[in-house]
Amino acid sequence: MSSTLWQTVLGEIELTVSRATFAAWFKNTELLEESNGEIVIGVANIFAKQQLEVKFNQQIKDTLQKNGLSVNSVNYQIKSLANKKRNAAKRELADAMTQQQAVVRPANPTGAKNSGSSNLNPKYTFDTYIVGSSNELAYAACQAVATEPGTKYNPLFLYGGVGLGKTHLIQAVGNGIISNNSQEMRITYVSCETFVNEFLEAIRFKKKEYFTDKYRSTDVLIVDDIQFIAGKEKTQEEFFHTFNTLHQANKQIIISSDKPPKSIPTLEERLRSRFEWGMAIDIQMPDFETRSAILQLKAQSHGVNLDRETVEFLATNFQTNIRELEGALNQLLAYCEMRNLAPDVQIAQGLVGNSRARPQHLTPKQVVEKTARHFQIPIGDLIGPKRDKHIVVPRQVAMYLLRSELHLSFPKIAGELGRKDHTTAIHSIDKVERIIKLDISMRQIVAELREKLYA
Repeated sequence: MSSTLWQTVLGEIELTVSRATFAAWFKNTELLEESNGEIVIGVANIFAKQQLEVKFNQQIKDTLQKNGLSVNSVNYQIKSLANKKRNAAKRELADAMTQQQAVVRPANPTGAKNSGSSNLNPKYTFDTYIVGSSNELAYAACQAVATEPGTKYNPLFLYGGVGLGKTHLIQAVGNGIISNNSQEMRITYVSCETFVNEFLEAIRFKKKEYFTDKYRSTDVLIVDDIQFIAGKEKTQEEFFHTFNTLHQANKQIIISSDKPPKSIPTLEERLRSRFEWGMAIDIQMPDFETRSAILQLKAQSHGVNLDRETVEFLATNFQTNIRELEGALNQLLAYCEMRNLAPDVQIAQGLVGNSRARPQHLTPKQVVEKTARHFQIPIGDLIGPKRDKHIVVPRQVAMYLLRSELHLSFPKIAGELGRKDHTTAIHSIDKVERIIKLDISMRQIVAELREKLYA
């Protein structure tokens, strides 16, 4: 089986799934091996492996067979970063030879636009970013920007709570652009706090021209935590003119914030409207599966395989902040390494108990009660027969939370909400999942409820 045939397979699959789904799970796959009907496909990370195995394996087998291949099984292997780099180097060498160019370029020519000046962390890449339902759209948009900066989603505005991976993702865009255009693009990554401080220093020491040239001559400007510009009138004016200069020149602008543009206090309306010109996407709290995948990937990067029970314990106890989740894992691994122990759930329980108060065990009854309280309706109405809209929507949200947080079966969910037919639960959960992807207000409601569940 040639790589060309695999690209044909991907082309057919792309027509049947959403753009975000294809970008998240299929785009970075490649054929690693084919022998006697045994197919091995390389994937970027463990979460992609799980998604393809569980959701898309049959579709992949059917598409392979449709293209004339006899398939006994399809296996998915995580590609190491080293292997990917080696393969990329081989492809670059082959391309260079076929082009038969006479000019030989040094690997790091003096004055290369992005050499040493981007402030990007090289560890923040798409390969090390775990994708789930909470960040799938943001991930796909960022990959599109990395491929065609300045032409799609400009500006790209990502927002979400603390510790949800915004910084990782926006820096992954910068690293992706550098990887694709290392000799052509100048990338500038800066935190909003640094931008503000540099602007004040420029005024103080009369170096405003240098400051202006630095930020208006870049090809890609990435600003983290833009909410800190609120209330700073002169800085907002400077950023407004910088934004206009770059946008009019089709230079890419990428911004992150802890809240959407319309919710940033004392933000000038002209800036607010510009932040909404391109695409504004929220990154939600990671679901249980995403948290589990993050733990597995991080543990594997340390050469450790965590058992399912330990992964589930940590993923359950750290719900809303990826940094806290990774911190708990690092604490567990360091403790076990110093004592030459294998990590297990008993050790994890002891460490978590010492470091923070464990949340109470969440029950279906608590989910129903807190949902009713949030929407200010009687519990009897929520689990009763009434079908008024102001009751049906909270009931559907409660079903969604019972599924996403407690992983209850559909019949069990239906029973908790006083329904006899479990298809009602299936329909309600699917509907909420669709609305969440399109409606910012619904996403905020679900996020607020999740915080209340674990408060």
